[in-house]
Amino acid sequence: MSLQLMTYLVVGATFALYILIAVKSRAATTGEFYVAGKGVPPVLNGMATGADWMSAASFISMAGLIAFKGYDASVYLMGWTGGYCLLAMLLAPYLRKYGKFTVPEFIGDRYYSHTARVVAVICLITASLTYVIGQMKGIGVAFSRFLEVDFSVGLVAGMVIVFIYAVLGGMKGVTYTQIAQYCVLIFAYTVPAVFISLQLTGNPLPQIGLGSTMADGSNMYLLDKLDKILVDLGFAAYTVQKGTTINMFLLTLSLMIGTAGLPHVIIRFFTVPTVKDARSSVGWALVFIAILYTTAPAVGAMARLNLMNTIQIGPVGSPEGNIKISDVPSWFINWEKTGLLKHEDKNGDGRIQYYGPSKEFAAKAESFGWKGNEMIKVDRDIMVLANPEIAKLPNWVIALVAAGGIAAALSTAAGLLLAISSSISHDLLKGIFAPGISDKTELMASRIAMAGSILVAGYLGLNPPGFAAQVVALAFGLAASSIFPALMMGIFSKRANNAGAVLGMLAGLGSTLVYIFWYKGWFFIKGTEMLANTPDNWLFGISPEAFGAVGALINFVVAMIVSNMTAPPPEHIQHLVEDIRVPGTGRRS
Repeated sequence: MSLQLMTYLVVGATFALYILIAVKSRAATTGEFYVAGKGVPPVLNGMATGADWMSAASFISMAGLIAFKGYDASVYLMGWTGGYCLLAMLLAPYLRKYGKFTVPEFIGDRYYSHTARVVAVICLITASLTYVIGQMKGIGVAFSRFLEVDFSVGLVAGMVIVFIYAVLGGMKGVTYTQIAQYCVLIFAYTVPAVFISLQLTGNPLPQIGLGSTMADGSNMYLLDKLDKILVDLGFAAYTVQKGTTINMFLLTLSLMIGTAGLPHVIIRFFTVPTVKDARSSVGWALVFIAILYTTAPAVGAMARLNLMNTIQIGPVGSPEGNIKISDVPSWFINWEKTGLLKHEDKNGDGRIQYYGPSKEFAAKAESFGWKGNEMIKVDRDIMVLANPEIAKLPNWVIALVAAGGIAAALSTAAGLLLAISSSISHDLLKGIFAPGISDKTELMASRIAMAGSILVAGYLGLNPPGFAAQVVALAFGLAASSIFPALMMGIFSKRANNAGAVLGMLAGLGSTLVYIFWYKGWFFIKGTEMLANTPDNWLFGISPEAFGAVGALINFVVAMIVSNMTAPPPEHIQHLVEDIRVPGTGRRS
């Protein structure tokens, strides 16, 4: 059976399953649409959270970042998993105990202010929409390869699928769909990793294979061999730190507190029956997430090694060292159709030269007759999906990975769209502008908001400001700088008041947005020269992805200064803060 037919069958079967689940568990009430009726068992909720969390950034893009950034990309592993520990200890149980539908609803009640609720909605939509852009990039990558079409066509096809099952099912449908998606994506991620680890090192466990010797008889460790190949071709060594320590620290912190402040993650813990179940759900989610996250470093390193060995087939600089253009494998041709992989024969020798920017290597490259790096585009987001094809694994494995990548992107996109739509319909429309509307009207408004969000995110996903994981990191920074401090102070500080919360959120979000827009090259003031997005120009060497931690600090400082200069919260709000943290008291639902 051909690869294309196998892929159509496997992906088609998973689509049918997702849509069937969405239709069968269609939300009939606002409680089912927003929080699945608060009746999801902890283990299943942990599995759904894992699928919600392991987005295109985790499944498709994170290993691609690790493949090309090496040691420096370890911050994504530490930040994204460490954030769940903060969530379990500091936020999830207390927010579940309060018993509301959305994060802005809690902020509006806690800070006794419609203004605070509206600002929280703005923060939520800004962070979530940025996150969805990253998912749409992943959806476009997966669908373009699956359908063998241009990236933009694949993106539109993915948008249609998201619309069908997310709009129909609401949180109830999405939760049970995500359980199925977790099973698909984790199987799709680990099976090829086991195959490739066996192929390269003879060890079936990728986590151990990463630190094992090669099975080619060289007695070299896999990472040592990868370092040697990269350095020989003018790239930086894979295992050395290339960025600054302060940036790595702040990026890790930004990802951690961003995780604990993301509404689509927090809302998952509103779907369980009790406060105890909320804490238990986080533990189960960590278990399910760890399976993928401990495998990702091996997948990234092995993917980079396989890519280099595909193009560099002999000694560096020898006439036979580089692969002939006429001999490129089928996977290379297939990915060129998507526009995410491109080469150009700059010196006209009929072979592909792929080498790094090292100044020391430039002179060697010139002596070889090379006229520049001929791999003019290698999108990092293709590496996980292309890796099984590069390793020449069976067609069913390649088709399974395509299904897993699509499942990962769709599951998170649905969760984010629910967070956006609920904030618009429940927090703005019903909560402030039209409190008397019926449940039926509210559901309709939520579905319309979701459809609009899909169109906006899809449009922006056509030209994202980076690879999927980088765009998602920006979203985490926005959540870290705006929502996380307001939630923390709302739970643990009786002195934090509405003026402090509002000005803090605006200061944190505003400073982070300005920094991102400036250094990502979108922000322009007439008469000034835009600064390039390079470490040399960053403020104190802090990347746009890492600035969320600084924005969070600005938020905390502004909120506490303003709160201490203005009137304290009313007595009943201070009692509310105490009640939330005391077992057996406070609100329940």
